[in-house]
Amino acid sequence: MNIIYIGVDFHARQQTICYLKTETGELVTCELQHQDKQAVRAFYAQFPGPVVIGLEASGYSPWFEALLEDLGCEVWLGDATEIRRRARWRQKNDRRDAELILDLMVHKEFPRLHRPAIESREVLRMLRYRQKLIKIRTMSKNSLQALALQSGLAKGSRLFTKAGQQELNSAVMSPVMQWQCEHWLQLLQPLNQQLLETMVWLKLQSKGDIQITRLRTHPGIALPAAHAATSQSLSQCAESDGLCGLRSGGTFFSGAATLSGDQQSRLALAALSVGGSNAHRSQTRRGLKAFLQTTGRASRPPKGQGSGCQETTHPRLHHVA
Repeated sequence: MNIIYIGVDFHARQQTICYLKTETGELVTCELQHQDKQAVRAFYAQFPGPVVIGLEASGYSPWFEALLEDLGCEVWLGDATEIRRRARWRQKNDRRDAELILDLMVHKEFPRLHRPAIESREVLRMLRYRQKLIKIRTMSKNSLQALALQSGLAKGSRLFTKAGQQELNSAVMSPVMQWQCEHWLQLLQPLNQQLLETMVWLKLQSKGDIQITRLRTHPGIALPAAHAATSQSLSQCAESDGLCGLRSGGTFFSGAATLSGDQQSRLALAALSVGGSNAHRSQTRRGLKAFLQTTGRASRPPKGQGSGCQETTHPRLHHVA
């Protein structure tokens, strides 16, 4: 039985579909609204035999991908920038985008992206959530440090010990500073609890995983970094996202992204686990590149070697066997 290829220009509220009727050779283009999920399911359930559906990678299509996989369809996610680059016309609309995706699929030119397994996607989703919590906690601690310094307390990391908290509460502050200090402290308690719960969840997922156990034997490799390294292909992730700093002569490295790891390690971990929209991935890559440039670890690439981060060295990088 012939494979049925379907090109989909997917949006948050609707999708434009283009496919070829094998009986008549007619190219059919139609539109589906996402408010009626049953209608969307019924449309794709009508196709017999193997069905391959291609669409651009985005951050709001997981529900649609899950629906297609439940129906037994194969899902291809494509690089949106590369798909647009291969268009033969300058004018852009939903119908032409769907036709372009179908044409690339039929001619074996579709720029397909790697899709991790369902279990890996859940782990990466948890890692992204944990990264956001760490950012909020870091901002909270920096704000408390600023309030303490303005009040004459230079405690450093000891500010967050029990004795340091007592000194901070007894420090002389203005009413506004005291109000801010109390609220920042109240915000820290649930953040620490949520971060602890994410670590408990990650530990449960790593039970019996030989790859994670072996990877954590390397010095400086914490559980989140091990999950990020084993949840998806490092080669495809590093090459597609341009993280040349994590690659050296075909050998891949993972930074010491521990619970108290440095900024470069945390950004590298986030870049490995980032998903969703192209804008989100680009923002993470820019953050890592900007940090490397400010610390003198990235320079302009030589002519003829393209753009992106240069290969970097870091004393806390360890070889991943």
